[in-house]
Amino acid sequence: MSGYFKAFELDELEKQQADAPGPYMEFLRRRGMSVGLYALPAGGEDHQHPHAADEMYVVLRGQGKLRVGDQEHTVRQGSVVSVDHGEDHNFFDITEDLNLLVVFAPPEDPEGESQGSAEPLEHQRQP
Repeated sequence: MSGYFKAFELDELEKQQADAPGPYMEFLRRRGMSVGLYALPAGGEDHQHPHAADEMYVVLRGQGKLRVGDQEHTVRQGSVVSVDHGEDHNFFDITEDLNLLVVFAPPEDPEGESQGSAEPLEHQRQP
């Protein structure tokens, strides 16, 4: 049985994201999920809308708050938060640049258009 996988280095992804046209950069898409980086500056605004996919955020760096419906949750490095599909949500009161790893399941492009993709380190195991 052969296996296929992609490997990424976070520092390289963040360099590519710095050159991306928007705050979100998808770098992996599979049948069951998509993964990207999302960056919001301190004092910035998050203009998200509800998504058709469930989401998971992993805070890589920074601090702020996440509002989901009428609930608020403080997030900081190491926080992991899940948001169900269809829920109104946004980050606010961002006191330190917020850098997030975002997983959509099933895959969804949150902006409805391509936001760029990273070049992976691809590996194919031979049978």
